[in-house]
Amino acid sequence: MHKAGFVNIVGNPNVGKSTLMNALVGERISIATFKAQTTRHRIMGIYNTDDMQIVFSDTPGVLKPNYKLQESMLNFSTSALTDADVLLYVTDVVETPDKNNEFMGKVRQMTVPVLLLINKIDLTDQEKLIKLVEEWKELLPQAEIIPISAASKFNVDYVMKRIQELLPDSPPYFGKDQWTDKPARFFVNEIIREKILLYYDKEIPYSVEVVVEEFKEEAKKIHIRAVIYVERDSQKGIIIGKQGKALKKVATEARRELERFFGKTIFLETYVKVDKDWRSSDKELRNFGYQLD
Repeated sequence: MHKAGFVNIVGNPNVGKSTLMNALVGERISIATFKAQTTRHRIMGIYNTDDMQIVFSDTPGVLKPNYKLQESMLNFSTSALTDADVLLYVTDVVETPDKNNEFMGKVRQMTVPVLLLINKIDLTDQEKLIKLVEEWKELLPQAEIIPISAASKFNVDYVMKRIQELLPDSPPYFGKDQWTDKPARFFVNEIIREKILLYYDKEIPYSVEVVVEEFKEEAKKIHIRAVIYVERDSQKGIIIGKQGKALKKVATEARRELERFFGKTIFLETYVKVDKDWRSSDKELRNFGYQLD
């Protein structure tokens, strides 16, 4: 019998959800940086074998929204509770179990299997870890608690084994040659945005959206034209930098990453435009592909 199902990854910002997703799927699907609120969409990564298909779903970190973009991010996370066959709730050894009681209340009501993964265990000692496990047992008694380190892949194989055991019998939901539900352009956006997250400080990365206006693929090369949207003229100046050096650095690093990702020569053009207060505009957020309902 063939097994297939949806395994959704949820948790607070910066606990290592994207790193775990990449370790489980074996592809570089989600942005994994040291900055919180990196993942803005729900990103599926599909793991296939002859008799199994696991549809992993990485979601934005759960937070109290301060503007419409964050409301959309929370919608992606909440929707992951409604269609999961197995839920992976990721926490770490730094945050306390009572950090997000409202969302945790929804997790407690779930009837599907919940694996609670305590990540970054290399940052603590055995005594503190045992105490943390006890606290989580009290808060989520139905969950199976597994200490892991996603970065070093400690216990990731065991998590995968448990997922396989818990999956329902089902035919595949996607073609066996498919490894994500996102189009190529989506990953261009994510890779450029990742470089901006790495190279700019403070609010700048969170005020940025990337749109691919042209994607022309040939046998050995891809021509890409991308626009980086910001909310203020002052942010445009910071992104471009003195004599265009900052933007050139981002474009160069993104092009190298894209060449690794697609396995082709990349010709990348980048432009910066101002779209005032796009993070608070229903119309603009829908244009950028965010879920508002």
